[in-house]
Amino acid sequence: MNTATALPTAEGLSRNIAEQLKELIYAGEFKPGDRLNEAALAVRMGTSRGPIREAIRILTGTGLVTPVVNRGVFVRKVSIQEMLEIYDLRALVFGFAAERACEHVTDAHRQQFEALLEGMDGAAQAGDSGLYYELNVQFHELVLTLSNSRRAHQLYDSYVKELHLYRRQNFNAPGNMRRSNVEHRRLYEAISKGHAAKAKQFAEEHIQAGRQRLLALADEK
Repeated sequence: MNTATALPTAEGLSRNIAEQLKELIYAGEFKPGDRLNEAALAVRMGTSRGPIREAIRILTGTGLVTPVVNRGVFVRKVSIQEMLEIYDLRALVFGFAAERACEHVTDAHRQQFEALLEGMDGAAQAGDSGLYYELNVQFHELVLTLSNSRRAHQLYDSYVKELHLYRRQNFNAPGNMRRSNVEHRRLYEAISKGHAAKAKQFAEEHIQAGRQRLLALADEK
């Protein structure tokens, strides 16, 4: 009985710590290449090292951090050249998914898209980059789900995991959020109307526009 009630609590604690660590990484307190020290984090979070270890495992699954044998776990670091290559591949897969999504979209999906678009408009207006990014991820996820292609979905997810940190920073500027959602809306309208060629084109252009925003951000640093 006690064990059954303790498990959800322990799992909830680890997930809560993982969310806190994610926000610290997004805020730049832990930068790409930084090592996550379990002992120091346990002291900081006021817990034992067990929940910290599990939280880091959760973050490893998202691609935000990466383990290095005999060295520890580090905030993921990707070179500009690697990022550009990943963006090119994401564009191809997302274009394929958007094209296929036209075959499977229903009124229920349209309602989901519209709710996400409205939510992102609100987040952009409020300057809430964290909320915008989460809704943005859900929008892309919905397109991939509608593709009905498990392999395309897996490929896209693998690319996304490598870029979470960098894509999240793209939306720190309210202008980037607004431009991104204009692109989302154009893509949604093509999918909603079953215009497969346009959906493919707009999806690829959306990813490439994100690539340009990333380059602009890198030039500012």
